Order: sequence, then C-alpha cells, then structure tokens
Amino acid sequence: MKSAVYTKAGQVGLATIERPQIIEADDAIIRIVRTCVCGSDLWSYRNPDIESGHQNSGHEAIGIVEEIGEAITTVKPGDFVIVPFTHGCGECDACRAGYDGTCDRHIGTNWSNGVQAEYIRFHFANWALVKIPGQPSDYTEGMLKSLLTLADVMPTGYHAARVANVQKGDKVVVIGDGAVGQCAVIVAKMRGASQIILMSRHEDRRKMALESGATAVVAERGEEGIAKVREILGGGADAALECVGTEAAVDQALGVLHNGGRLGFVGVPHYNNRALGSTFAQNISVAGGSASVTTYDKKFLLKAVLDGDINPGRVFTSSYKLEDIDQAYKDMDDRKTIKSMIVMD
Repeated sequence: MKSAVYTKAGQVGLATIERPQIIEADDAIIRIVRTCVCGSDLWSYRNPDIESGHQNSGHEAIGIVEEIGEAITTVKPGDFVIVPFTHGCGECDACRAGYDGTCDRHIGTNWSNGVQAEYIRFHFANWALVKIPGQPSDYTEGMLKSLLTLADVMPTGYHAARVANVQKGDKVVVIGDGAVGQCAVIVAKMRGASQIILMSRHEDRRKMALESGATAVVAERGEEGIAKVREILGGGADAALECVGTEAAVDQALGVLHNGGRLGFVGVPHYNNRALGSTFAQNISVAGGSASVTTYDKKFLLKAVLDGDINPGRVFTSSYKLEDIDQAYKDMDDRKTIKSMIVMD
C-alpha cells in the first residue's frame, strides 16, 4: 500500500509499505477515504533533522472498517467511521470526566500517526471510533469535509472553548487563524459569545472567520494588538483561546484577558519556558491539552454537522490526491490554503 513519508526537511514523498494487520484484540484496520494535513504536521515537515523515510505524522481521517480484532463490539467491517487522533478507552477516570484526549490507560500511546496512507491499524478501537450513519456515497463532498474535521480540528476548537468555560455573553478572543482557530470561532458562537475577535493577518482567513461568527478581526500583534483588542472590547476579554502553540501566542492570549479571565490552550506547545507563576498577579485560569474527540463527537458535534447546524468543513480550502501529498504540505506551509484535504481513490 502507499503511505506518505518525510524525505527531508520541506519534502514529503510516497513509500510502498506492507498493509497493516490485526495484532491486538482491540485493533481495527481502516481503509482511509479522506485524510488531511494538520498544522501540527508542519513542525515535522520543517524539521531540519528529519530522517528520510520517517513515517508521516498525519492523524485525522474518515474511513471504512475493513477488519476488526476479536474484542471489538462497537463497529463491524463495512462501517463508515470517524478516525479520531485520540484513542481513549471510555472507562478510566479521565475518559469518564470527558478528557479522553489524555486517557489514563493509554499514556504515551493515545495519539495517532501515519494516517496519510491507504490503510491504517487503529489501536484501542472499541470505544474511540465514531460510527457515521450510512456510507461515504450518501454524503456530498462538502459534508465529507465537515465529517473529516471531527477527527481533530473541530473537537480541538471546541476543547479550547470548553476548558476556558466560554459562556453566553462572553467576550472571546481567538489566537490563531488556521483550521483550529477557525473552528474555535464556530464554537464560541455556538456557546453564545457576544463578541468574538480573531487575530489574523490573512484576508481569506479573516473573511472566513467573519462568515463563521467573528465580530471583529485584529491584524496587529504584540502590545499593539493587545491594545487594539482592548479598544474594541472596551476592556479585557473574558476568555482567550490559544490555537497556535508558541510562546508569543500565549503572551498575546494572556495580554488580552482582563484580570480573572480564562485561557484555554490547545496549540501543541513548542516552548518550554512559560512559567505558570506568571499568571498569578492576574488571577488567570489556565487550562488546555489534547481534545476529547470521541466524547465531543458522540455527544453533540456529529449531530450538529449532520443536522447542518455547523459547517466546519469550510476550513478545507484545497483538495489533493495522495500522489500530490508534497504539494498539499507545501501549499499549507506557504499559506496558500488553510487546510489541505487528501482524497483517496
């Protein structure tokens, strides 16, 4: 089968590898129907020390169940499923509290990779996979795009708002205008925010956010950006949703909050010197981490997509074949597309 691999910094290619097999009783083999490139994949793509032939870090897909291990009772071969980037068990304390993104039982093994391929072996599949009614042929391409967002970026945007406890009437600032930030705007509107500011410098992303419910967009950064946000809001924000993963983004989020505000961070951190004590003088509540994909999808996000209440699939602004995976990465890295979708034959 074909699978994407990193060949060198700034380049992705295809390798022919063995089709995965059932190894454990709770494994499932999934034939990928749609997958995509995530903003977090670009960190590996840009890594100057990446080894040639390194497995892709792709982790989002929808697909068809091909085979199941003997312990699988929730799905069967032929089922159409969301393939989350997380592999919660559904039974531990973390999962029951709605934090399956950091399952207590699967520490170090809870995240997918290698999903930019024709087939994958999905570990701990019994609870984590989310069944979609019908088959791919029952849905429009636009709906398939929205279903694909439920593997990561839409639940991740939701997670930022949940852990920041966004409430009706809140003033919310979203840091990051990529797919997760765009989904965070959708979620802030879902949860009843009265004002939603996206920090963005890119016209296509500004336009999309305004169509999704943002009330204003701020291009400035640093102290100038913070001052602009506070001017628009007439003070600080109730909640800031950090969807980037850099120290500068965290600084921006903390700067726009009023004392007693709430920070939800879901950008995978690429910093190690942000001290929690730095928030003490502001009485800021800080929470974040890996999204509860299966929980959110099963409880409400899948229904919201199927009912047409939300349209997160708009974040996929370009589509590619697996053979064009290098271009899919390049266009995202060059900001020519917000999110690249890979259409499998």
